[in-house]
Amino acid sequence: VDSAFPRSPRGALKIARTLVALVTFVCFAASRSPAAYTALAAMETLVTALLVLLYLLRLDRRLGGLLWPLADIFNSVIAALFLLIVCLCAIIIKTNNGTLAGGVFGLVLLVLCVVDAVLLFKKISFDGPRERNTATK
Repeated sequence: VDSAFPRSPRGALKIARTLVALVTFVCFAASRSPAAYTALAAMETLVTALLVLLYLLRLDRRLGGLLWPLADIFNSVIAALFLLIVCLCAIIIKTNNGTLAGGVFGLVLLVLCVVDAVLLFKKISFDGPRERNTATK
């Protein structure tokens, strides 16, 4: 178990994404919003929680067949696109206050997804290290 992951910026961001996605799901489910809204929030909660578990248990290092940060960036970008569409529809249509709250939390989740993708993109490298861990002379 990687006990430092939850305290790292990436870990805190992933946990925040999971919690905001869960709040979004609860808002959509409680307000009996259309199934697409609820399904997107539930899927985002599940996928982000699984990624937190993956990084927490260091399974990304054991399962080396996939470049996990790249898959995580892909997930963040696709989730942001879907959240933009669904949450704007939820806010514009606004069938009730729960749908409006879910749409607003969904837009907060969209911002968290974009920030997560940017942080991961800065970390990933294809042909050499992008960030240096030691000071250069």
